[in-house]
Amino acid sequence: MIGKITQLSAALQSRKISSQELTKEYISRIEKLNPTLNAYVCSTFDYALKNAEYADGLIAQGKGTPLTGIPMSLKDNISTDGLSTTCCSKILQGYKPYYDAIVWSKLKAQGAVLLGKTNMDEFAMGSTSETSCYGAPLNPVNTSRVTGGSSGGAAASVKADMAVYALGSDTGGSIRQPAAFCGAVGFKPTYGAVSRYGLIAYGSSLDQIGPLTTSVQDAAVVYDAIRGKDEKDQTSVQTPCGATVLSKDVKGLKIGVAEEFFTGINSEIKNAIEAAISLYERGGAQVKRISVPALKSALPVYYIIACAEASSNLGRYDGIRYGYRAPDYASIDDMVVKTRTQGFGKEVKKRIMLGTYVLSSGYFDAYYKKACLIRKQIIADFDKVFSDCDILIAPAAPNTAFPLGYSGGNPIEMYLSDVCTVPVNIAGLPAVSLPCGKDKNGLPIGMQVIANRQCDAAALSAACFYEEAAGIVIENGGGLL
Repeated sequence: MIGKITQLSAALQSRKISSQELTKEYISRIEKLNPTLNAYVCSTFDYALKNAEYADGLIAQGKGTPLTGIPMSLKDNISTDGLSTTCCSKILQGYKPYYDAIVWSKLKAQGAVLLGKTNMDEFAMGSTSETSCYGAPLNPVNTSRVTGGSSGGAAASVKADMAVYALGSDTGGSIRQPAAFCGAVGFKPTYGAVSRYGLIAYGSSLDQIGPLTTSVQDAAVVYDAIRGKDEKDQTSVQTPCGATVLSKDVKGLKIGVAEEFFTGINSEIKNAIEAAISLYERGGAQVKRISVPALKSALPVYYIIACAEASSNLGRYDGIRYGYRAPDYASIDDMVVKTRTQGFGKEVKKRIMLGTYVLSSGYFDAYYKKACLIRKQIIADFDKVFSDCDILIAPAAPNTAFPLGYSGGNPIEMYLSDVCTVPVNIAGLPAVSLPCGKDKNGLPIGMQVIANRQCDAAALSAACFYEEAAGIVIENGGGLL
């Protein structure tokens, strides 16, 4: 299957269309659809048209790349020089960074066209994008349902064809779960494969930037454009040179299916993924049913570590240096307390308090230290699995998209929706979420393809095989194609 990016790039390079024409079409779609879907919280149309003019110049000079002139969106926690970047939180209202995130600087240099910043859970803390101070984005498949989170606006912008692709961030599934809920492709690369410089931190040992697209091929194209070691991010790692080559041959591929990933999963999702596994078997893959006992501890380990790191990372927001400041206060201490009380939403405050608690004297050993030890065990268990398997197949979420407001009445269900995705972040693995059918309500079902660290091409290739074998068709191909 030829991806939308490849199709549009060919049209741009051949001068069949211009980037400015394409950008105006996408701006028109955003103006029409965003008042309902609320996928964008900051539009950058004038900026986009300037980007498009620059892109047309690059193409005219023969300097275009696959992403030159392609309209896209960025999650609102990715820094953009001089453009609003709020993490969808009141405490960062009015904040405009004075520098670009490395991922955006790389794309901008290639002539990418930024349409705007997309909606998200406040500081990326949530699984429905309903904790945003701008209100929830709506699922383009069914507007009575959530988009998933925290990159919900990014997923909605791609699914509704209000952007050709988007960049999101994934701390515990925040790219893959909304991709699953909206019926898009979401790729979380190996930890460190993409620089985090300029990503406003939630959990620094877990956060990873990655693409949301309409096809696996497009995800690989975007990944190639943003990956690589960066001196500004000490956790970044070197990645292979050259373009990622996607092999669609799975003959002899060893696929692990861990029973723990399927515990508590909706039966329709189980059936859809079993059907997908059968496609791999018919393609010549070998399927191994395995057990990874440490996965049962992954969710509590994730929430302890993520909240502890959030407690540290969010300590910088005090009303003194930038962002929101409480209007009335009696002292500096009072100002900081009131600023944080008024500026942070309920979910963020809950996670900060939990993180502060597990790091406090008397509880550090009982919770945080123990979580770090179990994390090492989870990593060791994955290493053992990948010594005998090439990839793992798993659900992306235990359910399809929630009704709007559901997580407010049943918050435990929201936390449990991360159960399939958090092990990947804990171990720093690459994983692709892609559509593999629909439930009885017509809502998308997402499947994960997981590979070992620095085997990103293996995850993308195996996902690409399924996309081709299942005959998945790209929807919303773009009016100028």
